[in-house]
Amino acid sequence: MEVLCVGGAVRDELLGLAIKDRDWVVVGATPEQMVAKGFRPVGKDFPVFLHPESNAEYALARTERKTAPGYKGFAFHASPDVTLEQDLARRDLTINAMARREDGTLVDPYGGQRDLAARVMRHVSPAFSEDPVRILRVARFAARFTDFTIAPETLALMSQMVTGGEVDHLVAERVWQELARGLMEARPSRMFEVLRDCGALKTILPEVDALWGVPQRADHHPEVDTGIHVMLVIDMAASLQAELPARFAALTHDLGKGVTPADILPRHVGHEQESVKLLGPLCERLRVPADCRDVAMLVARFHGDLGRVRELRATTIVKLLESCDVMRRPERFEQILIACESDYRGRTGFESRRFEAADQWRTFCTAIRAIDAAAIAKKCENPAHIPSAIHDARVAAIKMVIDQTR
Repeated sequence: MEVLCVGGAVRDELLGLAIKDRDWVVVGATPEQMVAKGFRPVGKDFPVFLHPESNAEYALARTERKTAPGYKGFAFHASPDVTLEQDLARRDLTINAMARREDGTLVDPYGGQRDLAARVMRHVSPAFSEDPVRILRVARFAARFTDFTIAPETLALMSQMVTGGEVDHLVAERVWQELARGLMEARPSRMFEVLRDCGALKTILPEVDALWGVPQRADHHPEVDTGIHVMLVIDMAASLQAELPARFAALTHDLGKGVTPADILPRHVGHEQESVKLLGPLCERLRVPADCRDVAMLVARFHGDLGRVRELRATTIVKLLESCDVMRRPERFEQILIACESDYRGRTGFESRRFEAADQWRTFCTAIRAIDAAAIAKKCENPAHIPSAIHDARVAAIKMVIDQTR
């Protein structure tokens, strides 16, 4: 029985990166031997065990066989006669198919160290094509390891998988999991560029894929192409250290531009409302968490108004702030503002510009929070008039701020 560290921890160690988690593989053991040593089995059909003290996961060396479409369609074989090389052969990329023995010896049967040095992501074997999640993983790794390229033969295999319909069998939860992790990487645009290059984006996120080739007014968007703009926006959100809800909003804020009638291009009148219409079904399809969905919906609906704050009347400003529920959810409004700043600065030549509108909105928020709603309620003889009285007080406070700042 031999225990080895495998996968991402070995890769990151060789790259000189901080190691977050370690994966362990056990060669030459049976489930009964693992249990006898105090390990606790995780699942009935999957050979993974929890360490009796650290609770770290230890997996028996195994091989796998494709039995059905999708990433769940596999039969696993784990036994003491499965070798380390056989276990590593089922992994996705050579850079993830290395192991480290307890004495420090590196086991690298598929050239992972060579590909690390060359900054190349290359599939281990043709078995890569049996799991469509690997397309998403490679795209996510491209967003993390920004100086790596994808081997041409690996990209070709990914394209074949798309053509063969493997991507159609992806489960919504896994798609969202990988997309969310990719959005949180250093350069999320690379994930979507890779998905476009192999043709998978059209299946996974057709609403986003439709944005490339759609023109915008050059005076507002020097980059012109909407797809390019959205990629600049999500990379800007990453550079601003935005949280996931704001990054997802940055990705989806302009979906409506993909359905703008050709006869009015490059103008996009009403694209905010169209973005909201497309975003609802997208979030339902991918089972997007509520916090990400809500921020994205509000950004899609209001990013135009939030960017032109100086043109808005006090009543419009108050209605927008009330719609965003800034009194109860001020932290969410901050995420909305970061997404809008990413939209503003995610344009060619705008990267270093200051998004002054955000300061103005924060001033407005401070003004309406200073209103004593309880005192106003006490003065209302009819309880039904309380909401309108508070609203009117907020409008008056905003008018005062406008008079002082404009």
